Amino acid sequence: MVSLLSTAARIGVTVWVDGGWGVDALLGRQTREHDDIDILIEQRNAACFIGELKRAGYAEKRVSCTTPCHSVRVQSGLAVDPHLSEFDKAGAALYVGETCPAWIPGYQGGFRKGYEHDENDVRDVRLPCEASNLPLPEGYS
Repeated sequence: MVSLLSTAARIGVTVWVDGGWGVDALLGRQTREHDDIDILIEQRNAACFIGELKRAGYAEKRVSCTTPCHSVRVQSGLAVDPHLSEFDKAGAALYVGETCPAWIPGYQGGFRKGYEHDENDVRDVRLPCEASNLPLPEGYS
């Protein structure tokens, strides 16, 4: 993960860690094992960032949730899951057709759309909400 974030910084691309690792960052501890790192990047930086992933040997892996704004890149068993987004004037991510303030703990559920949630998804939404005294988003109670 450090190498990935260092690469992004080197090429001037801001990334936000999302998903399970994003939850762990919000909580200040690792809560479970992870098989990928989900990151949010601005759509305008996609070609540059994904080009760096390709140069580092990451190949695209087609999965059931692959879309123009979401893909998985794998190298030696390490998976990077970039989510492409645009941002509104207030700085909130515009993702899956709605505004998602990614850095707010209660909105981890906003990025988990379009597939059936497993126990990791439920835990990744529940833990930051509990830690921040926020209500669970619809579908996670």
